[in-house]
This record gives sequence, structure tokens and C-alpha cells, in this order.
Amino acid sequence: MTTEKNLVLIYFEDTPVVFARVERILPDAKPDWYHITLLMLQVPLQAVTWILKDIYINGETFTMNGKQMRLEKVEAPVEPGPEGSENTGDEGNEKQDGNVISFADLKKD
Repeated sequence: MTTEKNLVLIYFEDTPVVFARVERILPDAKPDWYHITLLMLQVPLQAVTWILKDIYINGETFTMNGKQMRLEKVEAPVEPGPEGSENTGDEGNEKQDGNVISFADLKKD
């Protein structure tokens, strides 16, 4: 189910065209319809609000001006760990050499 802050890939006529982040989903006056605000992740950034049924927000094909459209929720791929390694819970205890640079301190100059 697609919810606020999810990333979606927008298809136009079965061709992926743009990624967007779901900013807000508000109910419409009609049952099962919603105002969905999308931040198009392109240059320049643009926010649009579409009125869609809940099934369309969750991936069913719909039409706009006679053209087929579809939203597909983007799931981040799970990256497998190195072979033979298991999660022992000790990863946070390893000492790492490195410096932490505070952006707040850099802005003071």
C-alpha cells in the first residue's frame, strides 16, 4: 500500500517517465477518492495534486486525458551481506577511525 513519504515511479502509456515522492494523501468528498500530492523528482522540482481512487494510488492503471497512467511504489532493494557473515549484533561496537565534521561549525566562519 502506498502511503505518504513513499517513492513512486509514474508510468505514462506503460513507459516509466518520472519518480515522485508522495507528500500528502487527503480524502476527497467522494468515498474512496483522495487528493494525492506528489513531488516530482526532476529539475525543476514540481508539486502536483491529483484526485485518484485508492486503487489507483496502489498501482491500478487509470487514464488522464485518455492516456494510460500508473503509479508503482518503489521498494529499495535489499543488499545481501558478504557471504559467510551473519548478523551478530556486534557491528556497533567496532572502533572506526574517522572525523565527524559538524556543518553547524562550518557555517560559523
